[in-house]
Amino acid sequence: MELDDLHQVMAPLWAEDFRFVALDVETANREAASICQIGLGCARGDGSVLTWSSYVNPQMAFTPFNTELHGIGAATVAGAPVFSQLWAVLEPFLARHALVQHSRFDEKAIDAACLHHGLPRPGWYWVDSVKVARKAWPEFKGNGGHGLGHLKEALGLEFQHHDAGEDARASAQVVLAAQDRLGVGLADLVPPPKPVQLKLPF
Repeated sequence: MELDDLHQVMAPLWAEDFRFVALDVETANREAASICQIGLGCARGDGSVLTWSSYVNPQMAFTPFNTELHGIGAATVAGAPVFSQLWAVLEPFLARHALVQHSRFDEKAIDAACLHHGLPRPGWYWVDSVKVARKAWPEFKGNGGHGLGHLKEALGLEFQHHDAGEDARASAQVVLAAQDRLGVGLADLVPPPKPVQLKLPF
């Protein structure tokens, strides 16, 4: 896929600034860098979520376990952009938004893919919607847990699990529901880390 085509596909995202963006990935195998799909759930101010996703050619082999989990195989990603192509368009958009992931796997996968393709690691702060859900619904601990599978049932969410776009949208909906339940902002749910104060030797 050409760079101009990617810009055209992503045009609806660039037209807006969102409250935050949830990101989810699927991988081809056990290697974190083998991203084969990236999905975004972009939370608007009115509470709606714009969903976007793209297949990615990981240029790695697919294992049967992963393909059975998400239904993506080598034929699915034929003609899809490689990670470095997609990242050139996606990174500037993500850099200007607060980012959400459900568990830390997605951040680790992005870092691994950047390393694999010789790209700078973003080093962004990510909000973990698992931690957000634990604050909003502590009663789920030991009673179904805070994974997307149980939250789907407990919160009445509708999405197709293990599709990156659908899971990203669900992660965004979890955070929005938690904000409504607790009456706080995103930074109040999971505050960003405080900057390190360097002590000078004089």
